[in-house]
Amino acid sequence: MHARMRILSVCLNPAIDISSEAENIYPVSKVRTCCERVSPGGGGVNVARVLSNFDTPCELVYLAGGGTGKMLEDALLGYKIDGHCFAIDSPTRVAFTVRQTSNNQEYRFVPEGPVVNESAYKRLMAYLSETTLAEGDIVIVSGSLPRGVPDDTYSRIAQVAERQGARLILDSSGAGLATALDAKESIFLVKPSLNELQRLAGRKLDENGARDFAGSLIADGKAEHVAVSMGSHGAFLVGKHSTLRLPAYLVKLVSAVGAGDSFVGAMVYALAQGHDMETAFRYGVAAGAAAVMTSGDELCRRDDVESLYRAEDQQSEL
Repeated sequence: MHARMRILSVCLNPAIDISSEAENIYPVSKVRTCCERVSPGGGGVNVARVLSNFDTPCELVYLAGGGTGKMLEDALLGYKIDGHCFAIDSPTRVAFTVRQTSNNQEYRFVPEGPVVNESAYKRLMAYLSETTLAEGDIVIVSGSLPRGVPDDTYSRIAQVAERQGARLILDSSGAGLATALDAKESIFLVKPSLNELQRLAGRKLDENGARDFAGSLIADGKAEHVAVSMGSHGAFLVGKHSTLRLPAYLVKLVSAVGAGDSFVGAMVYALAQGHDMETAFRYGVAAGAAAVMTSGDELCRRDDVESLYRAEDQQSEL
């Protein structure tokens, strides 16, 4: 990684992620669980965790509050992450994932999260506005917008990045994503899932339609690159002059939690190492596959990512 490169990950709606297992899940009756795991979570937090696992320095800027916010702060101490927490008045949300072992089905419960008070939001935005970035630095904005935060928050962060020549990577959905793409700032990379892209387009898209719509975002100057994940159907990357389509890896599905965040984290790692966008995309696809091989909220393991990436690289040379 270039010594001067700075990586900043922003998470406005983090979570405490609790995952567990149960043989069967029934209504009304108590469901006894086992194998509980508790981890810091939320889009930008997970991306920072992946970068930490890849020994890549990252600064995490996030909002958190209450007892669960303290749990989140303490949990992050186990990672190589430079954390900057801005305290909110309400408790940080708690998300639950339960895997039913009898049929390997996963149930995910994700609360909308707290209402963010205006003073905490202003302090965080002031910090970002005053942050010194250099050309080529990376700012990652990942996750949903919490309640109480303006829809144009991500476009404001894009302004901060563009003003200093930094590259903005956006992985979100809903009003935050749509408003950022409608702003005048060009985003370096947008990484929606196919479902998120369809919501953005306002219509159902087959793969060709999804590529065309992604291409229109680039043609309109809204993004430089669009990486679309399609689950078991693979992923594609659209740039100004090229499109790269990769199939999904054939791996054992254990848990889909954190696959998208692993995808983004590995892409950022590869870019920080000086790789081009297509190589970074290959790392991202490998990391997404590696994430589904792990249980609960574990995210991708570096050895698995490297192994899958090498296997795909060797296959492409044949």
